[in-house]
Amino acid sequence: MDIVCAGENLTLLPERALLWPRRRTLFVADLHFGKSAAFRAAGIPMPEGCTSDDLKRLDRLMELYSINTLIILGDFFHAASGCSEPIMSQIETWCGRHSKVSKILVPGNHDKKSSPPPACWNFQIQHEPFLLDPFAGCHSPRRHVGHYVLAGHIHPGFALQERYGRGIRLPCFVFGKYGAILPAFGGFTGLHPVDLVPGDSVYLVGDGKVFALPEFKATRKTRQLK
Repeated sequence: MDIVCAGENLTLLPERALLWPRRRTLFVADLHFGKSAAFRAAGIPMPEGCTSDDLKRLDRLMELYSINTLIILGDFFHAASGCSEPIMSQIETWCGRHSKVSKILVPGNHDKKSSPPPACWNFQIQHEPFLLDPFAGCHSPRRHVGHYVLAGHIHPGFALQERYGRGIRLPCFVFGKYGAILPAFGGFTGLHPVDLVPGDSVYLVGDGKVFALPEFKATRKTRQLK
């Protein structure tokens, strides 16, 4: 879905990523690589292959849109215990395939508990707010005077309710007056209700599409932050 934000044309992708076509730049948030491995290290049975699947999705997007800059808005790794040799090897191979792409990481709260990407992966570490006019890349939603903030952290989800109480919660993009919250890119991540205020625009991700909700008309805050 194409939108205009801060005077720029952006594309919201069903892969839960944001494309800035003019700059051939891709924004993703909350990959949480190694999360299932961290659970397994703690003795909790979890399936393998989550990191591999997420890297394949990134591959497709970067090749399809000829991306020259990838900006990760925090939580690249989930935990130090999840940085196993197989996980690190997969990511290193992926980095090698995209050696000509400028890869920028704005560290999140989980990254602070993990080791930074190895130097050979050629990541630029930029602490928030990372300014790329007219945007400010952050991990946690915040306000930055003079820039429109693009952030993650919340893993936003929106519940669609049927008449008889059945419903489904879908990942979503939330665009407010001063900033936007991106859905979590990682496949092994949860969804959390997100505060909505009048004027917010919500774009749901489902069935391989992105679609807009009607204008949000609540008169009070309705969401809970994690």
